[in-house]
Amino acid sequence: MVDSLQKLHLDIEILVPKDSILIKKVELLELKKQSLTGVYWTMKDLENRINKKQHWIKENILYKPKFKTILDSTNGGFVYYPKIQGQTWSFQAIKMAEFLDKNFNEIFS
Repeated sequence: MVDSLQKLHLDIEILVPKDSILIKKVELLELKKQSLTGVYWTMKDLENRINKKQHWIKENILYKPKFKTILDSTNGGFVYYPKIQGQTWSFQAIKMAEFLDKNFNEIFS
């Protein structure tokens, strides 16, 4: 059956707008990662990232026992849970972004 197939060689031209470039996906992911390295989010930043309000985030992510053990900085996690009223939440951006991506289905279903 293979003997009856033909092989074609095509040269194609793809126009890329002047304000765009092509890069490898691996390079894009590395650039995104570098842009979040050393960056910390506030609760407001997290609200904007996932388009949910603080109450929803606390109920569905931060205070869910399964997630809290992973997230809480007192357990080696990457989220600072305020100890007293008036303190602010703090999230290591890159690790929180990775956590949200990894657990997307469980969080949002």
